[in-house]
Amino acid sequence: MAKLNGYVWGVPLIVLLCGTHLFLTVRLGFIQRFTWRGIKLSVAPDPGAAGEVSQFGALTTALASTIGAGNIVGVASAVAAGGPGAVFWMWLTGVFGIATKYAEAVLSIRYRVQRESGEYAGGPMYVLERGLKQKWLSVMFCVFAVCAGLGMANMVQSNVIVSMTQAGLPGWSPGTIAVVMGVVLAVLTGLVIIGGIQSISRTSTVLVPAMAGLYVVACVIVLVYRIERIPDTLALIVRTAFEGQAAVGGFLGASVAAAMRYGVARGLFSNESGLGSAPIAAAAARTSNPVRQGIVSATGTFWDTVVVCAFTGLVVVSSGHWQEGLPAAALVRAAFADLGTWAVWALNLSLALFVFTSIYGWAYYSEKAAEYLWGSGVVRPFRWIWCGFVFVGAVVSSRLVWDFADIANGLMAIPNLIALLALHRVVIEETNKHRSVLTG
Repeated sequence: MAKLNGYVWGVPLIVLLCGTHLFLTVRLGFIQRFTWRGIKLSVAPDPGAAGEVSQFGALTTALASTIGAGNIVGVASAVAAGGPGAVFWMWLTGVFGIATKYAEAVLSIRYRVQRESGEYAGGPMYVLERGLKQKWLSVMFCVFAVCAGLGMANMVQSNVIVSMTQAGLPGWSPGTIAVVMGVVLAVLTGLVIIGGIQSISRTSTVLVPAMAGLYVVACVIVLVYRIERIPDTLALIVRTAFEGQAAVGGFLGASVAAAMRYGVARGLFSNESGLGSAPIAAAAARTSNPVRQGIVSATGTFWDTVVVCAFTGLVVVSSGHWQEGLPAAALVRAAFADLGTWAVWALNLSLALFVFTSIYGWAYYSEKAAEYLWGSGVVRPFRWIWCGFVFVGAVVSSRLVWDFADIANGLMAIPNLIALLALHRVVIEETNKHRSVLTG
């Protein structure tokens, strides 16, 4: 599995992903400069808009799925495998990924459909079918989306919280903790997803801002405690991004290629720009035009990677524990434990919330992909299957879960990136048509 992961996340996919980010950034005139406008629009009403949930609800639903284990343990795993320089490539992927997330949402609204029930459906599968006229790519995307959802957003998330809990409760049997946590997470997930997008959106608008705020505040306190280390930490991150990191202590060393690979892979895992998942939620938003929802959706990558992942990276690297060769979960725990028990509890609570929201947020994405493949009759049984995989993820091997998630992510991104590049002129056309939305 690890060997296949290396093939999928080789140079071609990294070039395709980063190249798409850069290409769309240039062609859209550095759309990132309108991020603040998108933040303001995310909480502003849009009179006369059509859709199922508010723009803020669609954004928090997308953030529910993207702000997850990848923001904490994913960052730590990138540092553990690629060295401090991986943080730089992850952050840069987020900055340029804003343009890709914008383009994804614009196309998703442009090609979304409304069913007889009144529900809206959209995302890369409809873009590929209705915009690119390539049904086979739509099917390919949906198959990988179901696999990525069950792997990345389901099993990985539950596996991570179990690993962290086991480390915090050394007197308990690891098997018992895994089973109990798996059952609890599965039941809680079922309670949220049974109501569909409306229930998921309502839950997200409450939980997402609270959990992100709690975690950022905890990180700020940790970094204030280590304020004298910050300049050297920043210098180390930038230097090793271009020079690699030699072996030191328990750290085996990492090349520039490794820093790029793990930084970009974990960046995509975290912010999902180019993956094609977030526009599925964007398609349900009440919006008057594609550009408005596009710039609102783009702020998700800003919050997820440019802010949250950056804080995690600084906390982990500034701690110095990355030199000890610790596995990801133990590394991030050690980085917070330096400040005492309160910091570990804040970390565990944040991670638990991150994991939970990612599990139910991605349930909607994978459900829509499954519905596209097999029809509306699959929705209810798929929700039960989803809850079952939450339990499975809690009790299986951590390494196997992460490799499976990376592979599914990479394969899912390919058809979506093809659509973005092939239809970029449609995005430009919509942007020019509704430019007043961006300029205010």
